[in-house]
Amino acid sequence: MTIDQFGIHLGPLYLRFYGLILVTGAFLGAYLASLQAKRKGHNPDLVWDGMLWVLIGGIVGARLWHIFTPPPSMVAQGLTTATYLNLTNITSLTVPLINLTIPIPIAFAVWEGGLGIPGAVAGGMLAIYFYTRSIKANFAEWADMAAPAVALGQTIGRWGNFVNQELYGQPTTLPWGITIDVFPGQKFHPLFLYESIGNLAICIALLYIGRRYAERLKTGDVFLFYLLMYPALRFFLEFIRLDSAQILKLNANQTLMAIVFVAALGLLLTRHNARANRAARHTTAAVESAPASAESAAPVEPAASIETASTTGPSE
Repeated sequence: MTIDQFGIHLGPLYLRFYGLILVTGAFLGAYLASLQAKRKGHNPDLVWDGMLWVLIGGIVGARLWHIFTPPPSMVAQGLTTATYLNLTNITSLTVPLINLTIPIPIAFAVWEGGLGIPGAVAGGMLAIYFYTRSIKANFAEWADMAAPAVALGQTIGRWGNFVNQELYGQPTTLPWGITIDVFPGQKFHPLFLYESIGNLAICIALLYIGRRYAERLKTGDVFLFYLLMYPALRFFLEFIRLDSAQILKLNANQTLMAIVFVAALGLLLTRHNARANRAARHTTAAVESAPASAESAAPVEPAASIETASTTGPSE
């Protein structure tokens, strides 16, 4: 066994740290989701049953996002969207142990270019939607349970970017700046670390909100809070990120994050304004019906008693 900068060699097997870190994040996220499911009275085994759905959906979504929004560094290497979509562009996949080499289109080779987190989240949540339909469960409730787990998975997964020396920010002189092999003598913002810390804070915040305000939340609100917190984090971090994907001269990730944030905020406010309006109408109806109830509860003929007393006279 030998270990290098990017992975572990076990004979013909090569286990990359990047993949190991992503798998670790996925399993720990699933474990947190299973605890959430158990606390809400659901069978936690359903989380593990659905994990394969989420992994497949997340990988497919992440790859598609990268294919349609390749960063400038990839474009400079010829890995453009057109290159990926041309299925005649072939690379090789070597299967260890049996020493078999399989030609596959470059679009399916996730090691050629990479993956995109926005697509991973979207694909994973879409997979949860179809999975909950298959088991006849409430998608919004499961989305609430998944939200902190997604943030935890991102917290851990971002360290894979550190191993690969990617997701770094602008040059800096700060003491926690990191070095990149291709830029010797220069330090950069550890953007992966900023996002990892931010995602951990989001995970804790979602768990706190879900428990502290359980009676005031509607089903699906915790997931909406995730769609507020993570896009906000990612939006501001994009200002110091290098090599951001561009669409029509706009930062693709930043633009998407802004759209998601506005949509989630609008939906959250609409849901709770509607709830507040219903509560106000019920209160108004109760107040308006109160005088009628009081009138019906009053004595019917108080004068009759007075008249009877006057005719019978005082007792002797």
